[in-house]
Amino acid sequence: MKSALYLCLLLLGLPVQGQYVFDLSVEQQEQKIPHSPEDHSPAEGENLAHVKIASSNADFGFRFYKQVREEVGSKNIFFSPLSISTAFAMLSLGARSNTLSQLHKGLAFNLTEMEEQEIHKGFQRVLQLLNDPHREVQLNMGNALFIDDRLKLLQKFLDDVTNFYYSEAISSNFQNSLEAIKEINNYTETKTHGKIIGLLNSLDPDTVMVLVNYIFFKGYWEKPFNSFATRENDFLLDAKNSVKVKMMHQNKAFNIHRDKKLSCWVVEIPYKGNATALFVLPDEGTMKQVEDALLKETVSNWMQSLEKRKIYLDLPKFSISGSYDVKSLFEKMGVTEVFSNQADLSGVAEKTLLKVSKAIHKAMVDVSENGTEAAAVTVIEMVPMSAEIPPPPHIRFNRPFLMIILDKTTHSILFIGKIVNPAAKED
Repeated sequence: MKSALYLCLLLLGLPVQGQYVFDLSVEQQEQKIPHSPEDHSPAEGENLAHVKIASSNADFGFRFYKQVREEVGSKNIFFSPLSISTAFAMLSLGARSNTLSQLHKGLAFNLTEMEEQEIHKGFQRVLQLLNDPHREVQLNMGNALFIDDRLKLLQKFLDDVTNFYYSEAISSNFQNSLEAIKEINNYTETKTHGKIIGLLNSLDPDTVMVLVNYIFFKGYWEKPFNSFATRENDFLLDAKNSVKVKMMHQNKAFNIHRDKKLSCWVVEIPYKGNATALFVLPDEGTMKQVEDALLKETVSNWMQSLEKRKIYLDLPKFSISGSYDVKSLFEKMGVTEVFSNQADLSGVAEKTLLKVSKAIHKAMVDVSENGTEAAAVTVIEMVPMSAEIPPPPHIRFNRPFLMIILDKTTHSILFIGKIVNPAAKED
């Protein structure tokens, strides 16, 4: 009988003291993760491991999004593709044969374009860059393994997860499942500053290891919205139904793009520091068309096509969350063996056959007016108002839209979301 390995991907987003925040857990691990400055020139960029995996992570993120869309229908979507791919990439250190091949394929890693070692070096570098305490955007990510007292991990696996993924190993007694659940819940509650409480309510009786990945993001709008301009307004759920929302407003210059082919507006709203959010507003009736076109090439084209222009911008305040059964979603994406009795995770532990019994992912985001004015000067110059012909467009995010949060330092897509109903609080 295979012992169970539980993957737990924890994310939480919330406002802290009225600031705009994705609080996706954990205190900074400065003592554990070395922070090194970016010591490369742009010309070297394409050969860097973290740049190579960024491309794969984007491919994976949009494939996963489309699978989630099939599952949830017309509900809100919000998740971190980087969190999920990091957890499964770390697990792949102990995978062998077809189990490893399926994981690589599912995570969109092409071993003809990069070596297996480069994958892990790429994540190592991402962790270093995200956990840099000198960044204006606070963005931290880390991993933990809760390991049963009876399970003897192979030294190489332990060394690799520590070296590449800076994972901490925590000894647990899974024979006393109630105590193990309490320990893991206490850990996650502490790491999320009391915001994720009682995440686990049960564990498979055969569980011998639980893997936790967390990510924490705290960003300030470069151009905060004025709360005095926020008004209650209608958000159109569909042709017949609407809900009342708090609609924020700005009348400033933003980087925008009108994608005529896909019939959508793209508005970039940057954070102070090297992170930014893309808000994508499909024309009425074109959401599926835009979603179907979600590929790394599409986003790259949007980013390259952005032009600074004054606009009238309406954006709702919203707080949404999502909980996902990653095991079910991965199985539909062709990653099946790691969850079955055919799983080959022989590189994890001595004399113990392992399979993944469950993998969950929870994320939440809170968007509001607040932020801090950027001290740095914007790189792109504003277009003088007198040169604006025709007049500024009025872009109203008063119907379902997409949100993509990008970290420019690591070239990573941190979060992908679809806001169908900004007033919905449930998962």
